[in-house]
Amino acid sequence: MNSTARDFLMVAQTRGREQLQDILQIGQLTGRIARLAHMLQRERGASNIWLCSSGHLFGAERQRCMQEVDHELGLFKQAIEQPDYLPGSALLVSLACALHYLEYLPVLRTNIAEQQITPLKAMEQFNITLRHLLSIVPETSNVVDDAGVARTLAALFSFMQGKEFAGQERAIGALGFTQGEFSDTLRQQLVDRIDSQQRCFDVFCTMADEPLRLQYQACGEPCRETEQLRRMACTRLPADGDKALLALRWFTLLTSRIDALKEVEDKLIDAVMAQVQQALGQVLQQTPLNDNEFAHWVAGRGGNHSEHYLDRHLLPLVRQQAQQLETMAQQLASLQATVNERKVIDQAKALLIRHQGYSEEQAWQTLRKMAMNQNKRMAEVASAMVSVADIWQLPTKE
Repeated sequence: MNSTARDFLMVAQTRGREQLQDILQIGQLTGRIARLAHMLQRERGASNIWLCSSGHLFGAERQRCMQEVDHELGLFKQAIEQPDYLPGSALLVSLACALHYLEYLPVLRTNIAEQQITPLKAMEQFNITLRHLLSIVPETSNVVDDAGVARTLAALFSFMQGKEFAGQERAIGALGFTQGEFSDTLRQQLVDRIDSQQRCFDVFCTMADEPLRLQYQACGEPCRETEQLRRMACTRLPADGDKALLALRWFTLLTSRIDALKEVEDKLIDAVMAQVQQALGQVLQQTPLNDNEFAHWVAGRGGNHSEHYLDRHLLPLVRQQAQQLETMAQQLASLQATVNERKVIDQAKALLIRHQGYSEEQAWQTLRKMAMNQNKRMAEVASAMVSVADIWQLPTKE
């Protein structure tokens, strides 16, 4: 017996219903991921302040954060005990990577407790864990065919990325204010996180419904005092300022903002679930079409196919955005290495200027010539010179 066009339509409707039922479970998993990420973000910031203050600040707060992370982690693991409903191998790979880094969380905490890790290294470990955890969300798009659900999921992922950059801003600022200074590298990282979160929130605003946009604008934008502290961090801290007080004030302000963002995020997740429930209800109410109804359906489908195609591919575009953000993170690491090399070269130039009486241009040319003669990079030559500066004093030019 040959299958008819209407037979294929009935199969499509059945599969669409099954997909929507899977998305309901995926939506619940997304909620677990969001709550776990939120508490990890808070533990990251508290750990930064605790490390920078040599264990004098935020000890109790850090312990509370760890307990809440462990609680959310347990619920997250329960949600993935039977992963049969999860679509596609890419999502499972993202899940495996996230679990791998979450399994190393006790080791990271031990290093922090024993102060055997620098604040920057600890922050990087938290960042990697969170990046893999959040990467699970866009991979759920493999199962989404409904355009409304796709758009809401795209808005959700962009928002979650923006909230993570806001969390990184909190951690970086806590580090700088607790230390009492922002290095060029740290300042550049802070500026980048501010710019990155704004781009993500702009994408969210183009996709989200008006009530969610208005809620974000009402409570999710940084307040005036936060902007003042941002400018202070990006220029120069007051010489007579209380480091601990500034760090605590920064952490409090950013935490209040991120908690407000979490409320928007929760409503976004609720919106995804509502969209799925609505789409599922429509599918369940569908009745078989007669010949005339089927002909009209096909004609209408052809008319809006282009719009449906664009909506359907919103999430792949957001995944591409996530990949671009990953590339940007790698570029930042490269930028940090470049800035560090620049500082070493400047230190070597200062040695030549102080002990040889060279001008800045002469010192630069000397280092450049030494690098060429030794077939090495200038940063390597400068590093070798600086490393022996204490035991090898260049003779002062008479």
